[in-house]
Amino acid sequence: MSQRKMLLIDTDTAGDDCTALLLAACWPGVELKAVTTVAGNVPLSLGTRNALTTLEIAERPDVPVYPGAVKPLMRELFTAEHIHGSDGMGGSNFPEPSLQPQDEHAAQAIVRLINEYPGEIEMIAQAPLTNLALAYSLDPSIVGKLKRLWVMGGANNYIGNDSPAAEFNFFVDPEAANIVVHAGFNLTMMGWDVCHRSPVMAEEHFREIEAMNTAFASFYMKVLRTGMELGLKRTGQRRLSHPDTLTVAMAIDNRIMSRSGRYYIDVEYKSELTRGYSLVDMNGVLKKPPNAEVCLDADRELFREMVFTLLQQH
Repeated sequence: MSQRKMLLIDTDTAGDDCTALLLAACWPGVELKAVTTVAGNVPLSLGTRNALTTLEIAERPDVPVYPGAVKPLMRELFTAEHIHGSDGMGGSNFPEPSLQPQDEHAAQAIVRLINEYPGEIEMIAQAPLTNLALAYSLDPSIVGKLKRLWVMGGANNYIGNDSPAAEFNFFVDPEAANIVVHAGFNLTMMGWDVCHRSPVMAEEHFREIEAMNTAFASFYMKVLRTGMELGLKRTGQRRLSHPDTLTVAMAIDNRIMSRSGRYYIDVEYKSELTRGYSLVDMNGVLKKPPNAEVCLDADRELFREMVFTLLQQH
């Protein structure tokens, strides 16, 4: 934990992404070099606006935001306002941020930054992988220069969320996901299954957060409100899986990834029935060399401790 982490985050900023950005922007020992945005949870313009709003609340106007792809590589955009609210931030309707995005395209910014800091940057891709696939096509050499790639996407042979078979980020742009997992990055996959088996945050945790009465705690409760309400409808209590924030927390403190293994992974992009399905060959049937570290479990207590520390700050 003593070594400074240099992070680059690619995001489709809505709900959980906002908390993830807040964590990366404010955690001691983390240098957030930039944020790149992509269409996914919400359209690109809205996701970019939400990233700027979050950085403004974090008091980090120094972190540049680079907008990227407005749609997947080969498909029409599928969004998730039904999870995150019409504004992507729980229907909070925050005022327009004073911060402005950069003119450089996200894919070009990714290439430039990785080349400027070879072997130093850890990238967290918590959105459809369109920007990263484009960056790789512009400069394949970034594969050997990125210190580590954390992908919040896919699931380890598990049910999907917005598809019966696939996790949302891989479902939205399966072609991009397929390109990225086979590119050769030092890749860690944090799948939907890790945080869906049991709630990462539940009713008793939200009560603790509400009692904090800080600006960050208030922001958290606002931007995640629609996700909590969805949990209430489905299970009878407010709950959240927190995949994006969990991935950022793991990148900052690797102890939060309590169990992992190296496996061959692949992404289905040809079948409409199983579009975006992520295969993890855990029993070695395909006899192909591993191409990713796969997170198998998380230390939820350590994660919650980290989030509570963040939310108590301001």
